[in-house]
Amino acid sequence: QNIVRGQYRSGHIDGQQVPGYRDEPDAPKGSRTETFVAMKAEIDTWRWAGVPFYLRTGKRMADRLAEIVVRFKPIPHSIFNQPTSSFQPNSLVIRLQPDEGLSMNLMAKTPGDSMRLKQAELELDFREQFTSPRMEAYERLLVDVLRGQLTLFMRGDELEAAWEWVEPILAHWEQDDSAPVPYTSGTWGPAASSALIGRDGLQWREEVLPED
Repeated sequence: QNIVRGQYRSGHIDGQQVPGYRDEPDAPKGSRTETFVAMKAEIDTWRWAGVPFYLRTGKRMADRLAEIVVRFKPIPHSIFNQPTSSFQPNSLVIRLQPDEGLSMNLMAKTPGDSMRLKQAELELDFREQFTSPRMEAYERLLVDVLRGQLTLFMRGDELEAAWEWVEPILAHWEQDDSAPVPYTSGTWGPAASSALIGRDGLQWREEVLPED
């Protein structure tokens, strides 16, 4: 109910035709291995009660990136003429890869004498702000290994806690006869993932980005 499994089929990446997962040379015929997962999770503590976490990861998607989006609660009423239903919620985007940075998406008043609001973005690009040479992710980790620096590494108890959370999900999938939902390579995954978050009246970030 709160998890969507997917498997990519043939499509186009950067204008090139790519095969589906089951057409890959090393993939077993009729494989039900998932290449995409979207889920809704919650933390059972008083601090995070009622705060949903939507997780999504996959292969052969429309873009290769890693980011964290913190979406703030919508306002209960508006002092402007526009109805609140026309407002996009403010959000903080922490971009991890490939271009590290921060951006704040918010509703701002358009210039002029009208009281119309439009979604705007405030952006901090680390490449522009910090010009010193930067190491790639694995370069940084390898250097930290040589230095004995453990800041970016998980502790053993963190790994155990993560597997304790994931293993029941994997065990359920092993007993489930249903196949992953197919999605076309070069897209953002199966439509069922949009339906998953849509049940709560929400959308994935690429679905609400303002048009250029």
